Amino acid sequence: MKNHELLSVTAKAADDKRAEDIVVLDMNGISLIADYFLICHGNSDKQVQAIAREIKEKAEELGQDVKKMEGFDEGKWVLIDLGDVVAHVFHRDERSYYNLERLWGDAPTVNVLSE
Repeated sequence: MKNHELLSVTAKAADDKRAEDIVVLDMNGISLIADYFLICHGNSDKQVQAIAREIKEKAEELGQDVKKMEGFDEGKWVLIDLGDVVAHVFHRDERSYYNLERLWGDAPTVNVLSE
């Protein structure tokens, strides 16, 4: 599966569960961890878990291995490692605290939902 297709499926899955402020950072040449970071948030622990579950299920339906999923039980910051795409699903308060967009401020954003 191509990275762009996986990225689109991941963003749509988050959007389907009403994730807010979905941002995709192009990490090519900036980080060795992944090609793309998808960052979004939910307004409750349950919503964060629902978003993370939907991302995981949609990726698996396409045959994509989920390498790791951390933080699901707490529902504060769930990291879903899909290889070249890493999704960060935050609770609103946690997102503003960690502010990954500022931390990786030199990464260009990618608009995937309007395509």
